[in-house]
Amino acid sequence: MESSELQRITNWLIDGARSSGGPAEMVADVCEHLVGAGLPLWRFGIFIRTLHPEIFGRNFIWRQGGEVEVGTVDFDILDSPEFAQSPLRIVFEHGLEVRGRADDPDSKRFPIINDMRSEGVTDYVAVPMPFLDGSIHATSWMTRHPGGFSDDHIATIRAIMAPLARVSEIVSLRRTAAMLLDTYVGNRAGARILGGQIRRGHTDTMQAVIWLSDLRGFTALSDRLPAETVVEILNQYFDCQVTAIRGHGGEVLKFMGDGLLAVFPIDEYVGDAAHVCARVLEAARESRASVDALAFPVGEIIERFRFGVALHVGNILYGNIGGGNRLDFTCIGPAVNLAARLEKIAGRLGRTVVASEGFANVCHHGWRELGEFPIAGFSKAQRVYGLAEEAPVVMA
Repeated sequence: MESSELQRITNWLIDGARSSGGPAEMVADVCEHLVGAGLPLWRFGIFIRTLHPEIFGRNFIWRQGGEVEVGTVDFDILDSPEFAQSPLRIVFEHGLEVRGRADDPDSKRFPIINDMRSEGVTDYVAVPMPFLDGSIHATSWMTRHPGGFSDDHIATIRAIMAPLARVSEIVSLRRTAAMLLDTYVGNRAGARILGGQIRRGHTDTMQAVIWLSDLRGFTALSDRLPAETVVEILNQYFDCQVTAIRGHGGEVLKFMGDGLLAVFPIDEYVGDAAHVCARVLEAARESRASVDALAFPVGEIIERFRFGVALHVGNILYGNIGGGNRLDFTCIGPAVNLAARLEKIAGRLGRTVVASEGFANVCHHGWRELGEFPIAGFSKAQRVYGLAEEAPVVMA
């Protein structure tokens, strides 16, 4: 490969690979540029470790003449036989370059090279890709060229690694920021924060369904069980709701001990309040079934659980609230306050799902009026509705 061609590709990467539309396109462009410049590349993989509670990393696989395949792997991969025998394990754990030629008997210790031999691969090299924070990521390069990669080819691969690592790190950092914001504040709030809505007082008014739930008997549960057990119970309990909430278009804003606050935005232009409320009710029913089915063994006892959820629809103030340089992206307003009060009433009435009059009037799905109740902070008593299918349960 001519040095001028390599320099052109290097400069393109240093400039941020701007002509590429995204990570997958960048991987394809890098590979095609290198092939066009004389590198006999048949297959390329780039493996980026991620800062995510469930995902170990992402991979991008390019093959000559094909589309880039994008995938994720969870942390179970670290305990798999495939990873134990993979050249990438050596790269990740020791930061070393690993090479395996198809005609080298020593390469038989790597099953992937045996597998690739059947596809005509003659040479394989895994190269570490260090980021500035010291973390080690990896690339893999394969060729079908007779005799494998030449010394010049290997030199080209090594020369491209630094600029490839820099642009990959930039892309990875932005994705990591988005994932962490999604994990901790939700994707709607995360998108706003990344978009620059980071100053105290940056708020918007929106119409939404408010979901506020609480685990029944949590104080007594916390008193009689070890803290570690309580945390594990809470995680499983929240799983019962979060999956349903997100599956029906909601966003979890906050976990407050055993409480959960979520919102389901209503598009003011489309006027889809009835549709959104119907989906919220379906999420509540799914959560109820999941919590009912939750059984947690503690010694010889099987713990069972109940919860309550209050549903209300109204306008909320959504945005940055806090003090000094410590902010929270949350929602406030009378509608949120009413939902919180209704949730307490649900507990007193032994109900799982209760709704405000506003929600019940929009979502006509078998509600039964439970009466009017004075609400602290509100001038008028509020009508509260429960599902006709539910019978009240008195907590012991």
